Amino acid sequence: MQPDIQKATPEGIAKAACAIKEGQVAAFPTETVYGLGADATNANAVARVFETKGRPRFNPLIAHVPSLEAANRLVELPPALQRLVTQLWPGPLTVVAPQRLSNGICDLATAGLPTLAVRVPANQTARALLEAVGRPIVAPSANTSGRPSPTQAAHVAADFADHDLLILDDGPCALGLESTIIGLDSDDTLTLLRPGAIPSARVEQIADAVG
Repeated sequence: MQPDIQKATPEGIAKAACAIKEGQVAAFPTETVYGLGADATNANAVARVFETKGRPRFNPLIAHVPSLEAANRLVELPPALQRLVTQLWPGPLTVVAPQRLSNGICDLATAGLPTLAVRVPANQTARALLEAVGRPIVAPSANTSGRPSPTQAAHVAADFADHDLLILDDGPCALGLESTIIGLDSDDTLTLLRPGAIPSARVEQIADAVG
């Protein structure tokens, strides 16, 4: 077994979308790092992500969607988060918000939590793949746990050299740093959960401008 590297052409994107819709795992680029993608509504597919990465199942995943409208179907965005994503999506921002009932996301993707981490990536290949799949895609970094996050398809291929894994190659990631994750604390104040590609000062600037 070895990875199947596909150029990020319409044909390659269609092949990756077909694999994900069939419950397989496929790696794809975002503007931050390459992600290991699977259908967020398919528990067996999400389990394959955890198994492939060697990631503990108590660690929830980020659901990637193509638009703010799609995100609003999955989570209830309080005003503070809604204002933030309006200015910073598409882009390297992940927000954690309460899930909507019957949103279709499997419990394994959220580690059984009532919240869901969600992001609208800016990378055009990622967005085309999301549109082609038509379902939210969980996509932690496409590396085995403990290894550096991959910023090129070759990094993914080297990390999963003995896996039958489809990899969409769109060249180097524009940013090469994971998304910033923002949530809300108990009094609905924005809180930084993970530093990332968007500086916390930029988040604070937006929050202060509307506060």
